[in-house]
Amino acid sequence: MESPTFVRFQLGAQLRRVREDAGVTAEQAAEVIEVSASTLRRIEAGRVGIKGPALNALLDRYGVGDAELRETLLSMAKTGKQRGWWAKYGDLPSSYRQYIGLESAAEEVQNFETLVVPGLLQTPAYARAMMTEDPFEPSPEAVERRVAVRTQRQELITSGRLRLVAVLDEAVLHRQIGGTEVMRDQLTALLDAGKRWNVTIQVIPFREGAYASMLSSFHILNFADGPGVVYIEGLTGDLYAEGEDVRRCTVVFNSLRAAALSPTDSAAMIEEISGVRPRE
Repeated sequence: MESPTFVRFQLGAQLRRVREDAGVTAEQAAEVIEVSASTLRRIEAGRVGIKGPALNALLDRYGVGDAELRETLLSMAKTGKQRGWWAKYGDLPSSYRQYIGLESAAEEVQNFETLVVPGLLQTPAYARAMMTEDPFEPSPEAVERRVAVRTQRQELITSGRLRLVAVLDEAVLHRQIGGTEVMRDQLTALLDAGKRWNVTIQVIPFREGAYASMLSSFHILNFADGPGVVYIEGLTGDLYAEGEDVRRCTVVFNSLRAAALSPTDSAAMIEEISGVRPRE
């Protein structure tokens, strides 16, 4: 079953394309349904849903006469109003909820990280140590809720529903987040995760020198149906990109994999840095 967030994202992308094909500006479209242009852009970004009457009004303005297309978009609008499992964590930022929804619908995530272990591979202690340092986390209870969300996200990996290809800068393995013991357990967890059929971990060693995108972490989410999406997390806002940007980031990701050690050699490096033997 597709994630409601993924459906909203796909609906928003289609609405944006239809609007642009019709030569209608965001400001003009917003007037039709009596919302601000920023709200319309949030609809087109998949951040918020849209009700049937408003959707029909937009499609009329765009001159969409194809009955099958209209019915498809209206059905998507209804599906996009459903609630995912993460809805019970009501204090999650909307951008994070959107990412979780897209991730839940993806069949593969390609993740490049320069500083931290990918969220899908973090131990609870490692995740807790990171979140505790966040100045915007209001309380220890909020931290524990975020840790619980991260743990539940990882069921995508343990259940085999999602493939993960992770490329890490060697710095990720050395940064002592949470202290020596927490980091040792985290590296051991990476070794265990790398044994799964649906997880590939590669490390770019320091000796590689400069390489593509070394200043920017990113995720590429690929879906069985529909185009892929690039996600880049930022301090002042998150970025989602489609189309040509996905193709370009895929080329960069393939370059990163070529610069990285093989999965086997990467596991050997992780084992050496951790100082412990991986569990059989």
